[in-house]
Amino acid sequence: MHLLIAAAGSGRRMGADRNKLLLPLLGRPLIAWTVDAALTATEISWIGIVGQDIDRVEILDALGSVKKPLVWIQGGATRQESVLRGLAGLPEGASHVLIHDGARCLVQPDLFDRCAVAVEAGAALIAATPVTDTIKRVDEHGMIRDTPDRAELWAAQTPQGFEVEQLRQGHARAQAEGWSVTDDASLFERLGWSVQVLDAGPSNIKVTTPFDLTVAEAVLSSRTTP
Repeated sequence: MHLLIAAAGSGRRMGADRNKLLLPLLGRPLIAWTVDAALTATEISWIGIVGQDIDRVEILDALGSVKKPLVWIQGGATRQESVLRGLAGLPEGASHVLIHDGARCLVQPDLFDRCAVAVEAGAALIAATPVTDTIKRVDEHGMIRDTPDRAELWAAQTPQGFEVEQLRQGHARAQAEGWSVTDDASLFERLGWSVQVLDAGPSNIKVTTPFDLTVAEAVLSSRTTP
């Protein structure tokens, strides 16, 4: 299975002056933990890191020598454009792909493997977790309009997995129509193509704020403590 890791994030909401994937996490850059999981996953055979040129040397230096094919792909101005460039950078003959946020550094190798097996069996899918809070839909004045049924709500995460040619067709349609989407699952939904969820468990958070970084440190510490 081919894996694209989105690595063009900023440190704005983190209050950092650089890409948050380069922030230290238990003595290593955050992205190193993400890539470690991909390297350990038995179903992942190739890794493409999609990022900005300004971060290229520092990210690749942080990863050091790896035992699977790993390439750098220049990202675009938006996530949507970066995924397009990532798809263009896949090796010839790649039939299925997983796309993962580099900032989801708590991902476990098993999650990559479960997603890969399901995608290769024909599914388009996203890792997700059931919503545990009661959700309120509000209007522009902050007044509650209604309460969606929590049993139907899932928080979307990554990896997200697709058949490569179908994903390329979806992005071509988005370009032709001028659509802007926040993730590839949203693109499939817009086209009426089925996407299923795969339960990722509660720990697959995206590190966005300083609090998230504190949580990630605690989780990783618990995993590495005998």
